[in-house]
Amino acid sequence: GRVTECIKWKSPTFVYQGNIASINPRAKRFVQLMFHQGAQIPGEFKHLEGGAQTARYMNFESLDQLNERREELQEIIRAWCTMKGA
Repeated sequence: GRVTECIKWKSPTFVYQGNIASINPRAKRFVQLMFHQGAQIPGEFKHLEGGAQTARYMNFESLDQLNERREELQEIIRAWCTMKGA
């Protein structure tokens, strides 16, 4: 299986055996990636924020910041896929 992208809730959403993450269209000062079940993703991720029971967030204020966090973001996606049995 592969990670796919679709539009849900009027937002780009990344999916693999469930919704992984969506771009929050309401965020205005930065791009916010909401991991729907981020609290379940195994591992420690420095830039994954939020203390809610389910969701976690990663914010990007610039393209440079996105590039700086690229490896961490890839690790999060790999952890999700592993958790889902990939």
